[in-house]
Amino acid sequence: MKRTPTPLHSPAHRHRWHAPTLLAISLTLSACTSTPPVETKPEAPSAVISRPAAVESSEEVDHGQKFARWIADFSTSARAAGISDATLHSAFDNVRFLPRVIELDRTQPEFTRSVWDYLDTAVSAQRVTRGLEKLQQLRPQVAPIAARYGVPTEVLIAIWGIESNYGTHVGDMPAIDALATLGFEGRREAWARDQLLIALKILQNGDIAREQMVGSWAGAMGQTQFIPSVFLAYAVDADGDGKRDIWGSVPDVMASTANFVAHSGWQTGQAWGLEVRLPTGFDYARADPTVRQSADAWAGAGVKAMDGTPLPALADSSILLPAGARGPAFLVGPNFRTILRYNNATSYALAVSLLAQRLANGPAVQAPWPRDLRALTRDQVLALQAALNKQGFDSGTPDGIMGPATQRGVRQYQRSVGLPADGYATADLLQRLQ
Repeated sequence: MKRTPTPLHSPAHRHRWHAPTLLAISLTLSACTSTPPVETKPEAPSAVISRPAAVESSEEVDHGQKFARWIADFSTSARAAGISDATLHSAFDNVRFLPRVIELDRTQPEFTRSVWDYLDTAVSAQRVTRGLEKLQQLRPQVAPIAARYGVPTEVLIAIWGIESNYGTHVGDMPAIDALATLGFEGRREAWARDQLLIALKILQNGDIAREQMVGSWAGAMGQTQFIPSVFLAYAVDADGDGKRDIWGSVPDVMASTANFVAHSGWQTGQAWGLEVRLPTGFDYARADPTVRQSADAWAGAGVKAMDGTPLPALADSSILLPAGARGPAFLVGPNFRTILRYNNATSYALAVSLLAQRLANGPAVQAPWPRDLRALTRDQVLALQAALNKQGFDSGTPDGIMGPATQRGVRQYQRSVGLPADGYATADLLQRLQ
């Protein structure tokens, strides 16, 4: 997913902490207690300590020291996992804590914007036009890659367009700094530690230099925003230069993306789905990702394509109502769920699918969105989850995210009070619950 980073010179980055000399001390002590190497290694340099123009508060100094200790502790475990001192120096001598990363971690647009607001930007007329230009320009390069991996050219271009606006916005946050920040902050420490260790392995392998390993606030990198573990497993050197360069090589970007999508379960020759018209009296509780059946079965229940043509052959499909009973309806199959494995947000998967459809000269969404409704804020979702749980409609542990458990709880509540059980939460529903 494309996330707009804040430039490193902006006010949001004034208070960043470098890891102080504790890391250099840790490395030096390790060198003194280990078996001397055959070749002489460079002396461990001291890390630079960044000081803002204003005097740092004692709280900021304490925070910086804690971050440095976390880096030193992580370095010990990374060394035990086979990361060299040279790589650790390259990665951590000037590592910084980035407060902006923590801010962005709590305001991901797929979770705090209505789906139509997100799609207005993600699948804008300008992005469609630009995508068609790129499709024509790069088809000779991309078509053989698409054929090799069985993933349509339009899908690869669409992912590229959503993730980085066709390579123009890859992000400028150092991946090492971003992952170290997330690991230190602690909310996703285990995940961030794993990804940080893999990022160090990528540096050690020589695919990219530390200063060029940039991306989004969450450590996703390159033109199609691979997290380090995905890069390590699926990145491809398609141009034959000896490096897997998803930052600067379009062939590497497309082949790596196609390889990942193919291994995530893409079914060659099958549609992602399509917009549909539901029959009068449709039971909205059946618009649930766990309710799956063939497209023929849905057709037998009265579900029709918007243009009246037969539904595509989908053996395992479900009805998606991203804006509830008042919004457009979609029939989605296994390939839609494959895109969710790239980014587990319904709005993201829908954006990629609809953009690919437009690039293949398909239609835009035809049914109107309920634009009078407002997306719930994270605090409102937390309140909704607490209210559902209190009244016996299990929505799981409150986390402020409208996931499957919360949607099930909403459906159960809606059914209990005679509302369409579409699982879509609104401010009116929250007020009624409270």
